[in-house]
Amino acid sequence: MDWVAFLLDLLKVLGGVVIGAVIGFLIAKKYMQKYIKKNPPINEQMIKAMMSGMGRTPSQKQVNQMMKQMTKYMD
Repeated sequence: MDWVAFLLDLLKVLGGVVIGAVIGFLIAKKYMQKYIKKNPPINEQMIKAMMSGMGRTPSQKQVNQMMKQMTKYMD
């Protein structure tokens, strides 16, 4: 058995797996960023409910500030 040819074939297969994993990760990352931007995990009603649950009645200004912080965090 020719060990050099075997090692080269093994190296090609492993290289292909690594390249495929990197490309798959980048595609999944791009898809998730697009999905999160389109469907944000929190909205104004959720912020109002959260603040009301803590015993505060939020003003619209406070809600807007929290939304701004959330979008800044997500970008």
